[in-house]
Amino acid sequence: MSTEPLAASTHEFDRQTAVRPLPGTAPDAPAGRYAAALTGGWSVGGGVNGGFQLGVVGAAVRAHLPAHSDPVSISAHYLSAGTDGPAEVEVDLERVGRLATVRARLMQGGATRIAAIGTFGDLAAAHEAAAGDERLTATPPDLPAPERCPGPEHTPPQMLEIAPMMERFEMRFDPACAGFAVGAPSGQGRLSAWFRFRDGREPDTLSLLTALDVLPPVTFDLGRPGWAPTLSLTAHVRRRPAPGWLRITQATRHLAGGMFEEDCEVWDADDHLVAQARQLALVPR
Repeated sequence: MSTEPLAASTHEFDRQTAVRPLPGTAPDAPAGRYAAALTGGWSVGGGVNGGFQLGVVGAAVRAHLPAHSDPVSISAHYLSAGTDGPAEVEVDLERVGRLATVRARLMQGGATRIAAIGTFGDLAAAHEAAAGDERLTATPPDLPAPERCPGPEHTPPQMLEIAPMMERFEMRFDPACAGFAVGAPSGQGRLSAWFRFRDGREPDTLSLLTALDVLPPVTFDLGRPGWAPTLSLTAHVRRRPAPGWLRITQATRHLAGGMFEEDCEVWDADDHLVAQARQLALVPR
């Protein structure tokens, strides 16, 4: 099977997460199989970025359930590292109503990369039905304007070699936590940054699955750089994001036993909390 993009699109992310139904697969059927590809352009450290892989899984579920196009909640367990090359996503429908629950597996060469269970729906309809019923104590990260934050022009070449995925987007770090890039981490276990795709693609609920895992591991701010393999990641997508920059912030409170948790929030240009995630990962060696 070719590893070339499976569908034409203006934007790179859509081409790279595109899927194609395999013979015998029909939308809304109890089960389906989709051809996909993982690209080395989203690699970091020892494998393809877990958030990008989750975006591929989300694309397959979206293709299988066109009326439930928004991921609402998805919990993924990472069984092995994804590599550059062909992949396949199996989708099994558990139930369908206003929300749909599915099980999905991302596989390469017979090896399961991700085993996931998720709930999908229509977040625009959900917010319309619950208009005015929003209560929030969380606040968006207070970042300097993007032009005042270190960005790609400050990225050391060796970091791009380790993480080619950073060429897919523009990320501008809060100066208060950017010291890790020059060997001076703050030690607080927190990272925050602006984020957008380099080719101008606007964010949507599918790309939020990837945005929840694009920052460097928060262990970088603890003086522990390196690849931190994800064991599990649970994402909650709260609403469709507004066009423009996203702000991402993540933190850890507990590193022990060779593992750490990472809590992430994504805020849109209209100051809406659009996605949250918690993942458990291995501490970099």
